[in-house]
Amino acid sequence: MPVNADKPHLWKNDVTASVDLYNDWFMRSAPKTYQEVRKETTKRVQETIQLTKNLTLLNSEILRAHPSILPTLRMCTAPPIARDRLVGLAYVSKHLVLSMEQGKIPPRISEEKLIEGLLSIAEILVKLLDYDILPWLERKTAPTDPEQHRAATIVADRLCGTVSDPIIRNAQEQRQLALIAAHLKKRNYTEQLCKLGISFRDLPPGTLAFRFNVLAGRDRTVNVPVDVVVQPHGRHSGDLPILIEAKSAGDFTNTNKRRKEEATKVNQLRARYGEDLQFILFLCGYFDAGYLGYEAAEGIDWIWEHRIEDMELLGI
Repeated sequence: MPVNADKPHLWKNDVTASVDLYNDWFMRSAPKTYQEVRKETTKRVQETIQLTKNLTLLNSEILRAHPSILPTLRMCTAPPIARDRLVGLAYVSKHLVLSMEQGKIPPRISEEKLIEGLLSIAEILVKLLDYDILPWLERKTAPTDPEQHRAATIVADRLCGTVSDPIIRNAQEQRQLALIAAHLKKRNYTEQLCKLGISFRDLPPGTLAFRFNVLAGRDRTVNVPVDVVVQPHGRHSGDLPILIEAKSAGDFTNTNKRRKEEATKVNQLRARYGEDLQFILFLCGYFDAGYLGYEAAEGIDWIWEHRIEDMELLGI
């Protein structure tokens, strides 16, 4: 028996309540979350400024020794350079830039090609450095402490601005998972740590696990990451647990763009485990009737965060 997927007469009021809940959380928590990340990012920017001798030492050697500073350097220019724009301006491979931003140098690139690419990247960065936020470069003097701090803060803001949505989304997801854990632990569920080689069917009754990779697919198998796996009390080991995916959204547009993701995931899972597998969304935020109708048509049910007690209807 579905919990919410078969009750379209409730969707409008639930959408309103869900949007209100998300907006309330955002206004209370998002600024603090963003500020904390910006504070940590500012420290990393300051380290990059010091490492490059106040951005006067930008060459192939420094990029090779410290490739992970590249995202910070891209935000020190006017205008700030997107990753793909840097690839185009420097005439280097995207693989080189992506590898550097992951803190490594591609192992299979030739020495000649590597030096050529690093020199080109360094040249572009030096030409485009933003003298408005780095005034000491134009003066050719060392920066004052206030100048350095101001520059680091501005660059950190630029860095955080490029990933602000993921920062907020990750914070909201962590909050949702903590809420699910607290709700289930009050009902005498215990958390199990995921172990390599353990199937989700091996979870004992009355347990839950987070971030579980579930083998899915029939002809071609894939590992599908699932946020929460719950084996309810009263079931037997080996029974199919309930799979829960935490979802939050700060606007209606992105949810409708991403709604096929859940359908793809559940189809892969049911191809292996059958139609009886329970795959439940845990929703908070901007999920409208179009999104809900699509998921319901795919056989996906959901629990609203503002009505978490509906989990009891799943037998949890």
